[in-house]
Amino acid sequence: MHPSFRHYSATGYPIKGCYTGCFHFYMPFRPGVVSYRNGSRWCDRNSDEMTEKEKMLSGLPYDSRDPELLDHYHRARALLKQLNQLESTAIEVRQALFNDLFAHQGNGVWIETPFFCDYGSNISIGDNTFINVNCMLLDNHTISIGKNGLLAPYVQIYTANHPLKAEERIVQTADRTHYVTSARPVVLGDNVWVGGNSVICPGVTIGDNVTIGAGSVVTKDLPSNVLAMGSPCKIVKTL
Repeated sequence: MHPSFRHYSATGYPIKGCYTGCFHFYMPFRPGVVSYRNGSRWCDRNSDEMTEKEKMLSGLPYDSRDPELLDHYHRARALLKQLNQLESTAIEVRQALFNDLFAHQGNGVWIETPFFCDYGSNISIGDNTFINVNCMLLDNHTISIGKNGLLAPYVQIYTANHPLKAEERIVQTADRTHYVTSARPVVLGDNVWVGGNSVICPGVTIGDNVTIGAGSVVTKDLPSNVLAMGSPCKIVKTL
């Protein structure tokens, strides 16, 4: 179950844009407190005590230029540079590098290069999944792909999000301009085939045995055992 939370401002109202997941409950006013769900248990944390990485993985606005996150970023870039320059015959080296890059890589996973991601450490891939060339997984939050998956060329999975209004998105200070960013997890079930040039947006969960047509933009959850396609992606039929 994905973390769900609500972040309260000094006024006692939820901060706009800081909501992930779907839940119904009443929470009394607690300034600066983040409540998030860890499995079946609700946990509280003072947001001022959280690292930027913890904020990122809780769905809160975070600073992507934080030194800890930049260290993870540069580590991933170094591994990706090695991976994307390997000869196709260096299979064992490639598998070892992907094992270092990802949180989890199951048995029989095959990933064609070039491959791109942000951190790698937030990506889990199940057994026997095949990822074709030029796929991009922006894992600001967790990306979980089940077993026996097929990702066609140029599939893009995004977890990062920004406020729609420019005045809420752009923050200017005396020394720099930065952008409000938060992230939501993406989950693909088992036996999912995603057609080429498809985009999966932040917060989407796709069930088992799903086929997604090429060029689709998936903005909402999809149940198991369906064929879906289009922009925005819609269910065409049950499989």
